[in-house]
Amino acid sequence: MHSPTPSPAESAGSSVRAALVAEALAADASFAAAEARRTRAYAALGQYGLACAAGQRASVRASDMAMRELASEVAAMTHLSDRTVQTHIGRAMQLVDDYPAVVQAWEEGAFTRAHVRIVTDAGATLPEERRPEFDALAAGLAAELSPGRLRTRLAALAEKLNPTTLTERHQRGRETRCVRVAPGVDGMSDLIATLPTVLAVGIYDRLTLQSRAIVDARGGGALLAEPSAGMSAGPSAEMPSGPSDATPAGQSAGPAGQGAAKPAGRGAGPAGVPLSAPSATASAPDERTTDQVRADILADLLLAAAPVADPTLSGDGPGVLGAIRARVQVVVPALSMLRPDDENLDPAELVGHGPIDVETARRLAESTTLPWDRVITHPISGEVLSTDTYQRSSAIDRHLRARDRRCRWPGCAVPAIRCEVDHTVDWARGGTTRVENLAHLCQRHHSQKQFTRWEVRQRAGGILEWTSPSGRVYADEPLPYAPAVRFLPDDPSPPDDEAAPF
Repeated sequence: MHSPTPSPAESAGSSVRAALVAEALAADASFAAAEARRTRAYAALGQYGLACAAGQRASVRASDMAMRELASEVAAMTHLSDRTVQTHIGRAMQLVDDYPAVVQAWEEGAFTRAHVRIVTDAGATLPEERRPEFDALAAGLAAELSPGRLRTRLAALAEKLNPTTLTERHQRGRETRCVRVAPGVDGMSDLIATLPTVLAVGIYDRLTLQSRAIVDARGGGALLAEPSAGMSAGPSAEMPSGPSDATPAGQSAGPAGQGAAKPAGRGAGPAGVPLSAPSATASAPDERTTDQVRADILADLLLAAAPVADPTLSGDGPGVLGAIRARVQVVVPALSMLRPDDENLDPAELVGHGPIDVETARRLAESTTLPWDRVITHPISGEVLSTDTYQRSSAIDRHLRARDRRCRWPGCAVPAIRCEVDHTVDWARGGTTRVENLAHLCQRHHSQKQFTRWEVRQRAGGILEWTSPSGRVYADEPLPYAPAVRFLPDDPSPPDDEAAPF
């Protein structure tokens, strides 16, 4: 849907808009240049400190003291902690030494500090000898992509340059999985779980879907759900050990005559109100935010195995929240499955988050009950040519999911499974329901296309050209798949340990 043609007054104001946009862009470029200059200055301080320490006795402590001396002087003048300044100096030295091309482009205003941070995070796992190549490629990508899209592209690039496979590093990374509590203030704490990315994203997705179901069920100000009449108010250990009146009708008893598992309370007050629910009476409207609902559901799931405050409950039966399962979108290259030793060349991808190891991808492929889509790509460009499957489903939707993979607004990284399929030219205005006129847009950008003066047209190959109200044009191209065929240069000289055949 597009807005009507702007009025003369609006057209007259377009020059003002263009000037304001240009001023904002110029300010951003100046700010980026200043940040890069500051980084170079801090790196120079660090190099000076190392040079001073070199003239002293050879010890790590001498080097650290020289850095502390410099950091303390800067900290005293800027009213900062000397530890903070020393940290800035260390990061600046790493940036200038390991990523000179990125710092140069940053200084020229090509991108922001957020881009630089993503570059350093992605390159952290690379050995020192591979960083110059990564630096040069990352500088070019950062100037063209938003931070969200840059993260996944650089993660895949780092995998290709890394001498060890993702599977090997993932096995080491799995050993760090843990759950910890970080105490906060006002009786609150952070529960932090370090998990494999696929599991973490799946958990967050399921919580998001369940929270939306609760928000949607509120309707016109629904009330907070009261605990079930048969719910135990104490911890699970205090549940009845045998059949009782508290067992819901129609629910069979478990082994040894125990009642079937019920949602347990969380050691709440005498009234049995769950600790995860806000302190409110039954007549109070549910005004929790999505984040708050997500947190409450997490507590319910971990402590009671099912969401207790489920507004979709009907009678004694379970509500729909328990039936909601996590959704993730995974791209698994066929050759990576067949040749796991070469997985770094074309790693499997958790869309919107980056590469995953081939073993996790294989387990997903073997365990899912949903049909996998086979994506046929151009052997050179990687462009999606067609999709097919042995299961009956919507061919158009399969093709669009394979082509787009994410929201097609420039810079947006929301996965396609979380997006809506939009007619580029509205159906009501004669637009056809064909691949050439469809693209994925997240809810935010779908609404922005409908209700603002941004305009879009779709070119061949699924390229979307967005035109801003001030007349600037931004092209968003589908992220190509890696080519199936790669051509390597011939090496005319045989290895040292291998004699020439003639």
